[in-house]
Parts: sequence; C-alpha cells; structure tokens
Amino acid sequence: MDATTRKQYLADDPPTVVPLAIKKPFEALNDREKKYAHYLSRAAWSGTRVNLRQVSPESEGIYDFVVTLQRSCDGDWKQLASKAGLSDEDLKHFLSYAAQFIGNAGNYKSFGDSKFVPRLPADKVTALANTSPEAQGFYNRIKDDLYESSSIARMHLGYPKEGHVSTYYPDSPDITQDEIETVARFLTDQQLMPENTRLRKTKSGDYEVLIASAVTKPENRDTEKTEWTLENGKKLRLVYGDHQIEMGKIAINIAEAKKYALNDEESKMHGEYHKSFHDGSMLSHVESQRHWIRDKGPMVECNIGFIETYRDPHGIRGEWEGFVAMINKERTKAFGKLVESAPDQIPKLPWAKDFEKDTFLAPDFTSLEVLSFAGPGIPAGINIPNYDAIRQNEGFKNVSLGNVLSAATPKEPTPFIREEDQAVYDRYRDESFEVQVGLHELLGHGCGKLLQETEPGKYNFDHKNPPLSPITGKPITTYYRPGETWGSVFGGMGPSYEECRAESVAMSLCPDYGILKIFGFGSGEEHIDGVAGDVMYVCYLSMARAGIAALQYWDPNSRKWGQPHMQGRFAILNVFLEAPDFCQLKSTKPDLSNLTIHLDRHKIETHGRPAVNAFLQKLQIFKATADLEAGKKLYEEYTDVNEWYAAKLRPQVLAQSKPRKVFVQSNTFLEGDGVVLREYEATPEGMIQSFVDREYI
Repeated sequence: MDATTRKQYLADDPPTVVPLAIKKPFEALNDREKKYAHYLSRAAWSGTRVNLRQVSPESEGIYDFVVTLQRSCDGDWKQLASKAGLSDEDLKHFLSYAAQFIGNAGNYKSFGDSKFVPRLPADKVTALANTSPEAQGFYNRIKDDLYESSSIARMHLGYPKEGHVSTYYPDSPDITQDEIETVARFLTDQQLMPENTRLRKTKSGDYEVLIASAVTKPENRDTEKTEWTLENGKKLRLVYGDHQIEMGKIAINIAEAKKYALNDEESKMHGEYHKSFHDGSMLSHVESQRHWIRDKGPMVECNIGFIETYRDPHGIRGEWEGFVAMINKERTKAFGKLVESAPDQIPKLPWAKDFEKDTFLAPDFTSLEVLSFAGPGIPAGINIPNYDAIRQNEGFKNVSLGNVLSAATPKEPTPFIREEDQAVYDRYRDESFEVQVGLHELLGHGCGKLLQETEPGKYNFDHKNPPLSPITGKPITTYYRPGETWGSVFGGMGPSYEECRAESVAMSLCPDYGILKIFGFGSGEEHIDGVAGDVMYVCYLSMARAGIAALQYWDPNSRKWGQPHMQGRFAILNVFLEAPDFCQLKSTKPDLSNLTIHLDRHKIETHGRPAVNAFLQKLQIFKATADLEAGKKLYEEYTDVNEWYAAKLRPQVLAQSKPRKVFVQSNTFLEGDGVVLREYEATPEGMIQSFVDREYI
C-alpha cells in the first residue's frame, strides 16, 4: 500500500469528542425509574465485548490494552507518557486513536467499515506497553494486527473469501457467499432466525451456527433438533453459548430491571428479553418487541438486542445494540402531531393504495434524551422492530434522539457549501435534520406494503386480479412467497436500498408546507423565501452535500460501498443532478478543491421533488413486489461511481472530510438506596475512563 493510500486509514487526530448531555432529564426521574434505567443501562453495556468481537479478531485485545493502560496510571496519562519517554504530541496521537477506537467499539469505523490505524509509530506504542506487565501481555497479542495494512482488502469489512474481514464468520477464511446463502436458506426453512448467530465453517467443511446465549444447553430452544445433514452432505450443527459470559451478565441485569418495570407490558417484555439472552431464543426476542410497541410513551424508553444487520456482509446477522433514554415531552408533541397526520401524508407518496398498507399502524413517536447507547455508534433516529411480521401487521416505534442531534460541534465552513449558503445552512442544519429524521423514520420506514403469499394459497392482495404496476402499466407478476422476507430476498443490498427509500420519502415530503408547520416552521402557507422555505432548502442542500461526502465510504479497490446510508444518499444526489437545471456541482479549479453545490431553491417543488418521486416510485414498487432483478439494476445504476467521481471528486472529499462525532456518555451507580449519575469530561481521557468504570458492571 502506498503512502497516499495508507494516509486515508490513519486515525482521526483529533477525533470530535462531544458530551451526551443527560443530567437534567435523568434527575427528573423518580427513584424507581432511576433504578429501572440503571439496570437497563448495565444490561446494554454488558454487551460491549460482544460488539468488539463482531468487528475484528483483534478488537477485544486492543480494548483490553487501552483500559489496562488507563488503570495502570489511574488516568494520569502524562505521567505514563513521561515514564515511556513519549512527547506530548506522541501522547495526543495515542489518545486520539484510543478515543476513536472506543467510540467505534472496534478498530473499523462504525460508519464506513474501514480500518483505522494509529498515527503514533509502533515503537512508541511498545514503549507505552512496557510501562505495565499486564498491558504488555495484551499488546503482544495484538501488536501485529494493530498496524496491519499490507492488504487493502483487509482494511475493509466484508466477505472473508474476498479477502475482507468479518467476525460474523469466525475462523472461516474460505467460506463462500454461496455457502452462507445455503445455510441461510436452510435456517429459514427450519424457522430459525439468524440475527443472534455467527457462522463457522469447520476444518472438515461442516458448519456450526454459533448462537449467543448464557447457557450451552438451554431449556427454551427455537427448535428441538440441533443437527442436520444438508443436501450437499455437509453437517450443520447449532452451538449455544456464544458470548456466554456477556449474555449471562445481560440476562442478570434484565432480570433486575424487570423488578422495577413501570407497567405490565414492560414486565412481559423483560421476561421475553431474559429468555432471549439467557437461552438464545430469537422467537422470544420477537415477542419482546410485540410488548415493546404496546408500551406507549414510557418515561424510560429502551430497546436491546441484536438489532441492525448493516455490518454483516450478507445483511442478516445483527449487531449488539442497547439504548436507554428519557422522553422529551416538548419535542415529542411535534412528532405526535406528525403521527396523527400520517394518514393524510402517505397518499401524497407516488404509488397507489394497492402498494400501501391497508391501515397505517400509528406508532409511538417520541423525542428522547439518551442516557446510554451501547454499540459502535449512535444514530439520530431509530425505526424498529425490523421484523416484517410485526412491522407490516402490528406496528412499530419511532424515536428521535434529541441530545444526539443537538450535541454541540464547532462552527466552521462546511465543505462543498457555497459561502452565500453557509449562514442559512448553519442556522437551519439541525432543524432540517430533525425534519428529515422524522419523515425518514415515521413515514419512510413506516410506509409501503409487501405483497405476499402469506401461506400456501393465501395472499394479502388480490392474486386473481393483481394490481397494475405504475412503472410498466401491466399486472405485477412477482411477490413474496411463503417464508420469504424482505431481508431474505434482497439480501446484502437490502439495508442500503431501504435506507435510500426512507431518505427519498423524506425528500418527497419535506417540500410540504403543512408538514413543515407541524415541526414549528411557518403557517402552512409559506413562500420558498420564508423560514419554512429555508428549512426545506437546507433539507435538500444537506442531502446533496451528504451525497458528495458519501464518496468517502466507497472503496475504489473493491468498488464497493461500506456504509448503507451513505450509498443511499449518493443515489439521491444523482437523482438531483438528473433533474434539469436544478442541482449542479461547480468548480473553477481542475482539482475540484473549490467545488460547491449550486441548488436552485425555487425549483425544489417543480423539479427536485418530481425527480425524487419518479425514483422513489420505482424503489417502492420493486420492494413491494419482491422484484430483486429490477431493484438491483436500478440501485446499482444510481450508486455506480464513475471515473469523474472516483478519480476527481473523491480525493477532495477525503482531503476535506471532518472527523465524525464520538460521544462521551455518563454512567449510573447504586449508592445506598439510590442511583447516582457520573459524568465525564468530553476528552479522550474522559471517554476511556467511562469505559473503565463500566468494566465493573
């Protein structure tokens, strides 16, 4: 790897470390609610090592190395650096790496899936390790992998057979996509869900499905059998007890939280959570989510489990995630109004009722202040559960994470934004993002029907007189067969495709002044040059900028995308650019170093929105009808990175990129009969200490 290429894999220096403010909302809870939140937080954070193991083989060792150094010097890093003979600059480089590592729960970026390595030379890190025998032991195990960058493929997460890294398939460098898919189909036939599993190919060529559970011989299994012989003659065996110690701690803390549950639905939910984490039952986790969506507007909101499947290259295995948060009643009012208006908003989307759910399942949509978010990164909003059977027929929940959205970062010129747009962009960036998140989560992920043969001979649409496709004008011919789900049909492409569809819904609906009024902008009859117009303009401008910034997450060697959301935003940028005289990228320099976005705010409603609607209609119809062939062709066309993007614009994106935020979160501790909150400085040292304190959980 040449020096220029290697530079893009160096750790951020410094990373953007920001505090997640929570003291006021937490202190407003009563004693019971505080204890409930405390045990839920401990359950979530108990999965930290699961996260590390889901990233790379060396991540857990690097974590142990960092926290051991912190303990060895009792947080006095300058004294440790002096002992090791490091300069202040050396120490800054190491702490920057450590903060980014801990903030991403591993040594691959949670947003982009590319590896980052320390800027500090290896001999300097060795000197730090030599200050503590225990730290030295951990360092010796991971020192080679820490800096390993000889293979570009291994700098990215992906299928092991292609040379990438994925610990969802441990010790299985030669496992193929076809083998992964064969096992996935077999598990589906056995009604075994893959979210809490990893897959190992043994030396004999057989397969072990590793199931996360606190016990190796659970009483409550999702299937009686634990071993089968596949059609190819290979054996497939279920192995319980993956992440056994961590799942045990999680189950214990869930049991404690259940004692302080605030209502019957929460109590039942935690009973199912306990069975899921103790025994490895995904069916119990599905049941937990049924109780979760019925628990409307709780003072303490939570969700926990193997949730999002973004980082599994096959798109079916989930990453550990758990959050605990307090409701923001004021901001929740706006989201409540949006939910109430949803039946009036959905018909504005570009498809007929045949492709929309028969009844909109009004969700609980709340604005939350996060106390704890365990996982590799914190999103701005969430729409879950991801289980089709629940989302399509029973409902879902939306949450907007207010203190994540408002976490302060320094004001400075934004790459690719024109100087004359910078003021309005700064003024309405957060507000427009809240509008985008709200529409994305509620109406984006919450709308659209899947046309299904729900069981042999039974359909959720008129199979004898199928609806006409608005794209072809002919009756649809494809749909989901029994046992098929959105995820199983669209596979690894599915998560990004769905995020693009949800973002497109937001772009379709944000030019609606009635919707902007719900969020507190304008009277509902605004002009594009008013406040509501400013918010609308920044929504579109931010999406175009995100589409450019997305190139950072595209790998020119494999020609693959490493981040589902950003791939979707790049597609939408191309939709904007296709619209006549609407959006252009302009630069007066050959190297594109002063490239800026020129977007005509007066043509959003007449040019931008119709272009988005035409694209969105195709995304939805192909998804609704399980038309993988057409959906794949469309999505690959709009997310293809041509030579101009790759060779000309991408280098500038890399040169001008800003470090992503990493959040310093508080901890809770039992003191006497109460619970106290401990906050930490928004520094790398504060972030490391917060995790050291969690090691005692």
